[in-house]
Amino acid sequence: QVELVESGGGLVQPGDSLVLSCAASGPISDYGMGWFRQALGKEREFVTAIGARGIGPIYPNSVKGRFTFTGDDAKNTVYLQMNNLTPEDTAVYYCAAMTDGRAILDWEYGYWGQGTQVTVSS
Repeated sequence: QVELVESGGGLVQPGDSLVLSCAASGPISDYGMGWFRQALGKEREFVTAIGARGIGPIYPNSVKGRFTFTGDDAKNTVYLQMNNLTPEDTAVYYCAAMTDGRAILDWEYGYWGQGTQVTVSS
């Protein structure tokens, strides 16, 4: 079992950058990790995922080239670097973990953080 705590959300302007952090209570290398987001009134959306044991990140077209998923094994923390933000990126962002593999479907993840709000507005 692993606990996840996100941080770093806030209010930014279009074109700005933001880094979200997700601190895990255990070794992140043991888990597939993902980021999802949910805008008000919409379904939860896949943002990025990285597999256990260093399997590389994947991104949907909506964030590819703007978002980067990295991890720091020493700190048991993963990060979501978000650049060139737009109002369409406004959502609650969730960190998630699964015991193995890498997945884009939220139901495959067994552990979730509480979420952090990102608002992009001028």
